Amino acid sequence: MIQFFSGFRNSIVSLIIFCIAFIFISEFQHYWFAKINLIEQVLYGLFCITIILASYFNRSRLALAAITLFIFYLTLSHDVPWQSWVFSNGPWLVLVGAAVFSVLSVIKDRGLLSVHGIFRLILILVVIGGCYVWSDNADILIRELIAIKWLEPWLKYLTLELPLACFSLLLFWRFLREKSLVTTALLTSFCIWLGQYYQLVTLPWSVLLTLMLMHYLFAVVVDSYFLAYRDELTTLPSRRALNQLSLSLGRKYTLAMLDIDHFKKFNDTYGHDIGDQVLKLVASKLAQVKGSGKVFRYGGEEFTIVFPGKTIEQSLPALEAVRQAVQDYDIVIRQEQRKTKEARSKKKNSQVKTVSVTISIGLAARKSKLSFDQTLKLADQALYRAKKSGRNNVSE
Repeated sequence: MIQFFSGFRNSIVSLIIFCIAFIFISEFQHYWFAKINLIEQVLYGLFCITIILASYFNRSRLALAAITLFIFYLTLSHDVPWQSWVFSNGPWLVLVGAAVFSVLSVIKDRGLLSVHGIFRLILILVVIGGCYVWSDNADILIRELIAIKWLEPWLKYLTLELPLACFSLLLFWRFLREKSLVTTALLTSFCIWLGQYYQLVTLPWSVLLTLMLMHYLFAVVVDSYFLAYRDELTTLPSRRALNQLSLSLGRKYTLAMLDIDHFKKFNDTYGHDIGDQVLKLVASKLAQVKGSGKVFRYGGEEFTIVFPGKTIEQSLPALEAVRQAVQDYDIVIRQEQRKTKEARSKKKNSQVKTVSVTISIGLAARKSKLSFDQTLKLADQALYRAKKSGRNNVSE
């Protein structure tokens, strides 16, 4: 449950920021209404930037959503041949938008300028065609079902409201399950799309599309930041993020270098997949460090904790608590079950093994005229002493 809400936090923050921006735009229209013509002109450039950046950073779902919205806005604001037909089929149009956002929430991000991108474009065309077939033939289904008395009051919702409810549930489920900024952006676009159709949102499309595209760009930029500064396996900040933090540290701080004891032997015994699980579990324990400590994955099985503005004496209790938490944590390893009859007849407990790991910690405080790298080297030397003195301890 804790891991669920930890991953959910970024999505919720993104959703809150979008809601605040939407409320501000709705309540303070006098700030932008005089510049509506400028917004309409800038919008085309914003479409281009969003599609290019989303494609470059392999956020193809946002790129495809932006392309879909661009075609819609082009139809809305220019005299194109299909304009009258599209807007004379309002229910089909709202169904298409809802379906596209929902389907994009299910598929994976792939390179747009690749065979995967072509397949996704084809999928969107199939979705558009499917919506047309449904809108065109729903009346036939209604005539078939009208004989069922208890269904009769609900049949008026069959053409539009029922599929929209299904798309809503699908998108909301993906929002809860995937916990990504991309899915959050698709969810907000979906809500605006339905809000406009049902006249719950009355802002001009140019303003709404600007807000939606800004949300897409926000998702791309933040995801790119995490890609560059977060370790993919443990989700902790990476060594690059540590180097960035070193530029903003003051003259007083303490560094701790941590290493998982006998990790190579553990990997050789249980395999790299189990080793990765151990790294993730240890990282989750380190992330709970107290005393304002900031945890980073330094590389391999090594981690770094920075205590800005703290002395060694102030940092030691937090490190001892983390060391004890890792030591006391029992890791359950499930061995791969064999297919033989003899193996199947054995008890289930024989397939499960419980192990524990320990960590060694080296600690160093910055001294006068020492750089960050030099202090880090002192912490590394202290880590070496901790291993020499029997491991599973903290050494200064």
